[in-house]
Amino acid sequence: MAIQSYVVIHNIAKRHNVGTLARSATAFGVTELILVGRRDFNAFGSHGSTSHLPFRHFHSLTDARLFLKDKDCDLCGVEITDSALPVNERPFKKSTAFLLGNEGTGLSAKECEICDFFVYIPQYGSGTASLNVTVAASIVLHQFGVWAGFSERSRDGNKFVVAERPARLLKYCTETAESIIQERKSRRENACKGFFDEIRNGDPGSNLLDTIFSEE
Repeated sequence: MAIQSYVVIHNIAKRHNVGTLARSATAFGVTELILVGRRDFNAFGSHGSTSHLPFRHFHSLTDARLFLKDKDCDLCGVEITDSALPVNERPFKKSTAFLLGNEGTGLSAKECEICDFFVYIPQYGSGTASLNVTVAASIVLHQFGVWAGFSERSRDGNKFVVAERPARLLKYCTETAESIIQERKSRRENACKGFFDEIRNGDPGSNLLDTIFSEE
């Protein structure tokens, strides 16, 4: 079975980061972007890459983990823990899904519980305690792509060649009455905790990933 990579998005505080994450995921050969919990994220910053990347939605981390384990994936948390290994050592063994933490608080205890192992990104300067989540994702996904031997994309001048936009890219989201109630409850809880920025009227960046599931 071919080596694949996935990115799991859960509890990202800044909604514009998701679009940038999608752009990095596309650049580094990610198979699917997994959304957990809320799915009305902002796709601003994706530069059209969401048209080339399959999305899949789950209402819980447990459901996402079961799906990924069925794909024979390891779940790798990107976090500094006692057992974390430097990502530049590329401690990968097979297809891997990467779970990145909240920008302010990192991975929660619940998120850490579903991870099989952890990697961290070594730093050499003294001016910051951590990296932006999208920068961290790019570094980790690049390291995994090198380890996995992904084929480099062809270039045209000083840019990489972008594939034609698919006529229809499948987005996977199964809704039930119970799951809709759970999602609404999650929205209220997250709003109280300040995890997610709410949509501003007239905000030109309010291009929500929620719309990619609307045609199912």
